[in-house]
Amino acid sequence: MFLFGNKEGLVRALLARARADELVFLGELADHPAPADLAAAVDQLWRWLSAPDHQPLLRLWTEAYARSLVDPQGPWSGFAHTTVDEWLTLLANFQPPGERDTPDALAARTLALAVLRGALLDLLATGDEPRATTAVRHHVLSLRH
Repeated sequence: MFLFGNKEGLVRALLARARADELVFLGELADHPAPADLAAAVDQLWRWLSAPDHQPLLRLWTEAYARSLVDPQGPWSGFAHTTVDEWLTLLANFQPPGERDTPDALAARTLALAVLRGALLDLLATGDEPRATTAVRHHVLSLRH
């Protein structure tokens, strides 16, 4: 109570910390040497997302994401929407500048984000990293063709 005021304050602080950790990684991804294209970025993102050390953070992220959808006025308010915007912005950085603002480029990064998030949920639910990784790599190959 002294530090956060109430449970909602504690939840907001935990979410801010989780987002800060995520943004550190996203910043590192965009730094030098950055992935050459969307396919390389998806591959690198998946390696980070599927690392066993990140699973506790990603379980918290998953809970916050889901709660922001079912309780949009609570302490989770806006979490899902903000994280989608952040990831789509990041992924746009790995598309050719002249194409980023096209509907096709937006669709490509939206699909890449959907594949990453779906595979992450699958991995967290089943622990079957080889199968989830194979699926992501299949999508990466489709981005290269």
